[in-house]
Amino acid sequence: MKFTKLSLIAALAVSAAVAGGDIAPIEPAVEAPVAKAACNDNTTINGKLTGYYYTDDAVDLFDKESSELGFAATLDVTHKFNQNLAMNFTAVGYVNTIKTGYQMEGNNDGAFFNVANLTANYFDTTFVLGRQLLDTPMLGGFDWLLAPGAFEAYTAVNNSIENVTLVGSYVRTWRPNNTGDNFVTLDGDNWTLAAAYDNKTISASIWYYNVDAANYTQFYVDAGYNFGAAQVAAQYANTDYDTVADSDMFAVKVAGEVAGINLMAAYANVSDNTVGYVGRDTIYTSSWNTMTSNSVGDAYKVEASGEFAGVSATASYAYYEYEQGADEGHEFDVILGYNFTDCIDANLVYSNTNYGTPDDVNALEIYANYKF
Repeated sequence: MKFTKLSLIAALAVSAAVAGGDIAPIEPAVEAPVAKAACNDNTTINGKLTGYYYTDDAVDLFDKESSELGFAATLDVTHKFNQNLAMNFTAVGYVNTIKTGYQMEGNNDGAFFNVANLTANYFDTTFVLGRQLLDTPMLGGFDWLLAPGAFEAYTAVNNSIENVTLVGSYVRTWRPNNTGDNFVTLDGDNWTLAAAYDNKTISASIWYYNVDAANYTQFYVDAGYNFGAAQVAAQYANTDYDTVADSDMFAVKVAGEVAGINLMAAYANVSDNTVGYVGRDTIYTSSWNTMTSNSVGDAYKVEASGEFAGVSATASYAYYEYEQGADEGHEFDVILGYNFTDCIDANLVYSNTNYGTPDDVNALEIYANYKF
């Protein structure tokens, strides 16, 4: 799975509030092309064409029964009514070309609005009302296959204090990744409040989650320090479940650069119960396919990344305990990306994953994007 890479004003505002805990795997650093004016200077349109091939050895690698090939067209439209008010839309249309096995987005073809919101700016505060992308440590979408997971929410972000971001979001529905136009209503009240500080050297954030849909509340905190040559960070989450045992998680990581290679090592421990999350977590030891939140016990991860002859590359290995050591799992990933132009990129992901079961799952993902 590919963790979310946010776009549009709504997601950018929330993303800015996350201090530390960013585990997005390396990907081609392709900046979006300059948006083109449409109808008038207040409307901008950007587009992306995506082709995505996935196969694993559930039957055999490259066998039609365990493979998917999907294509999608994504159109981002932003219209500014004035300097303070705008509307944002992201439309996704898709088609699957392999008719056997599981279909991406759950159907042979279809279309949906992944983003549809109003964004208002008032002094130092941004309000986002409607369908949007969210990126918080323990509630968010990830960008995998044809479109990122999304939410219908009401979000406010304030930056009145230098280096400080305050965030509040009330979440009404959630479209899990790879589910088509399936915005599921979340029962009860589901919301988060946060404060984050980042001065480029010291970073820290505190989040409180109330998730009635999964019967828990959660306190999350992280902090990091950038020494220049190396960076260290720590995070903690306590999940208070209504009907089952509570969960405690803490994690630490250290990262740095040696001879042009970025290195990272992380350790996490989850005790008593799995960690509550919605969509995906940002625990330092989580991997392409594996959320540390689903394990109980110790977890370790090491990672190396860099660029070689224009190819961005990441290799990582992670170990996980399940059921407090009764079972052990792991994941090994190799992620490659290459930019042919500023608008065209191609990517390859190989993963070997074990979830504490007798068999490993080998998977290969190849995808390309054309941005216009």
